Amino acid sequence: MTDQKTEIQPVEFASLGLPEKILSAVLSIGFNAATDIQAKTIPPLLAGKDVLGEAQTGTGKTAAFGLPGLAKIDTSIKKPQMMVLAPTRELAMQVAEAIESFGKDMKGLRVATLYGGQSYGPQFQQLERGAQVVVGTPGRLMDHLRRKSLKLGDLSVCVLDEADEMLNMGFLEDIQWILDHLPKTAQMCLFSATMPPAIRKIANKFLKEPEHIKIAAVKKAKANITQYAWKVSGITKMTALERIAEVVDYDAMIIFVRTRNDTVDIAEKLERAGYPALALNGDMNQAQRERCIDQMKSGKSSILVATDVVARGLDIPRISLVINYDLPGDNEAYVHRIGRTGRAGREGMSIAFVRPREMYSLRHYERLTSGKVLDYQLPNIQEIGKIRIERTRLEVASIIADKDIASMREIVEGMAAESEVSMLDLAAAFLFQKQMKQPLQPKEDPKPRRETRERNDRNDRGDRNSRGNDNRRDSRGRNEGRNNRDDKPRKAKVARDDVDWQTYRLEVGKEHGARPGDIVGAIANEISLDSSYIGAINLHEKHSFVQLPKGIPTDLFNQLKGVRVRRQPLAISTSNEAVVSQQRSNRRPEKAQRHN
Repeated sequence: MTDQKTEIQPVEFASLGLPEKILSAVLSIGFNAATDIQAKTIPPLLAGKDVLGEAQTGTGKTAAFGLPGLAKIDTSIKKPQMMVLAPTRELAMQVAEAIESFGKDMKGLRVATLYGGQSYGPQFQQLERGAQVVVGTPGRLMDHLRRKSLKLGDLSVCVLDEADEMLNMGFLEDIQWILDHLPKTAQMCLFSATMPPAIRKIANKFLKEPEHIKIAAVKKAKANITQYAWKVSGITKMTALERIAEVVDYDAMIIFVRTRNDTVDIAEKLERAGYPALALNGDMNQAQRERCIDQMKSGKSSILVATDVVARGLDIPRISLVINYDLPGDNEAYVHRIGRTGRAGREGMSIAFVRPREMYSLRHYERLTSGKVLDYQLPNIQEIGKIRIERTRLEVASIIADKDIASMREIVEGMAAESEVSMLDLAAAFLFQKQMKQPLQPKEDPKPRRETRERNDRNDRGDRNSRGNDNRRDSRGRNEGRNNRDDKPRKAKVARDDVDWQTYRLEVGKEHGARPGDIVGAIANEISLDSSYIGAINLHEKHSFVQLPKGIPTDLFNQLKGVRVRRQPLAISTSNEAVVSQQRSNRRPEKAQRHN
């Protein structure tokens, strides 16, 4: 007896009972067939049931909870009616933009995004204008609830997205505090890739007879996609993008960015640089989107700049290169992005632009794709010049071989005779004129002024602005001589404004003999985090507080827990404690004295 596989018919969104305004928006951005999680989650949520979902990021959860959540919103009521908790700022921004796209036909709909690292002013304005949907990180949501700028009296739907990630990042108490402030009638939806006991405890306490939905993990990326990462340094990401567009041999490329505004901005910049590009985002109607995709499929255009929301399910076989201009808000989305290439058995290539503070993401990408992310070396100015000269030589050789240039030769000979110049000089003049817009021998990238580089270096190190507090008071006086070398007063450093800081508590302090340099070295060495992204450190007798970027991945967070400084485990956990910015010496942080 032979096994026969039953073909599963896709579920159309039109059959799920969504209101017409929401359905039309979904169809206009290219969502036709629902994913497994969407098909199983939307009906019970529309019916008013609580949902407990086991599904990894990248399975389509945002639409699974966003669409039925929007269906319950009354836009005439200018108060929060739906709230989504996300573990990181990036994921919160991604969810908010997706919900805006799904609700673009709902007149009067407003979405507020609340996260740390952004000033409160714009967030107050979003709430005061009557946002019906609130998406945020636990810490900032708690702040707004305490300030009473966020009121949940009219809330009808609450979603916990990536619950296990929030648990691993130490948000368990924060989540419980927030959920205690919900109306008893609020419908609950909890999504988590895994179901550890703490998450089940939350589900049992706050969800009422939930529908339990479990979805298998997404497929891994194909082996025929070669993955690269370029560490952003020296030049801007836009300059790097232009170089890649010029030197990489691709049939068509898709560039992933974070916001819809970025799609237009980057497409316009590429156009000005001589690389025609199309923008694809959620603001486009169905006709515009189809026209854009048709141009890519037909070969009329070869560069597409898009966001995750509209690029899901995009199938253009000729895409051979994917650029992650901005890294996605979650790791599974990376798999979906690079999956836009390497289609139909073809070879594909992806290049991720990775800032120093994002380098730890590469480990997750390798694990999820069962592959290796290789270092990508951008061509330098000399290599670009050689490529341009060779390309010009081939163009000229092709014209000589394929075109009738007899009449042109006569003109050139006449010009040379009349001007009394050699044919070589005349050819050089024509070549000079041809390369005016794109020099065959480009100039070196302008280097930052010395004082600017030094100031930036000091500021990067100054993120750890409180570490010198103990160094200057070393009981053995080892720093006294160093400090006397420079009688000028040292100014306190200003923390970076491009990092969304989170305070973490470490169970090691002064009585263990720990110094700030030990902590810096331990963290930087253990998870390959650039030391400029380790913020202020405050040492206490038995513990310490340190600022690190929000959203440290689960495995790295767990890795840090067991790291030892002065024979003492860090036992890292999140904290709401304010870290005081203090003066410090200019000493470079020491390597950690770790003892396992």
